[in-house]
Amino acid sequence: MLSKVITGNPGVGKHTVAKYIARNLNLDLIDINKIAIESGTFIRGKETLEINTKALQKVLARKISNDSLIVGHLASYVIPRNKVKTVIVLRKSPYKLIPVYKKRKYSKQKTTENLGSEILGVTFYDALKNFGSNKTYQVDTSHSSISKVVKKIERLFEKGKIQEDPVDWLGLISKKGDLKMFFPY
Repeated sequence: MLSKVITGNPGVGKHTVAKYIARNLNLDLIDINKIAIESGTFIRGKETLEINTKALQKVLARKISNDSLIVGHLASYVIPRNKVKTVIVLRKSPYKLIPVYKKRKYSKQKTTENLGSEILGVTFYDALKNFGSNKTYQVDTSHSSISKVVKKIERLFEKGKIQEDPVDWLGLISKKGDLKMFFPY
């Protein structure tokens, strides 16, 4: 049996959802960020931690087991394809992420970068590229409760397939005339 992964941009609910799923399915929860900090595989930047992905890959390789649920936005860069059975990319409307980033006191630059990444689907694209379309699914958390998201992902883990949520944030913000709001540069 291979590991399961939950990834997505900051603020989409990865850690909250993963905590419930790990408990409900009796999986060992591996938090990529926590391991990066504990192992010292980073350099502290102005607002972020600059992760040494090669060093973190080596540390994680020793921690991943068959009953693991791995969580973190860096999953596509530090987890080998052959160690993974299923990848869930959580997505959230950029309009819903703005208050999350304000609450976290993200700078304007960090907010703009994270919103742009979510709108363009960078994390989803990277997961598809690294893990393959037969292992990678996206789930929109914008209008769902935590319990509904957890149940949907647990069904996927049990049955191996779900109805994916359509996600087109670029189309949404274009339709609303908000391109400059999200891409000011």
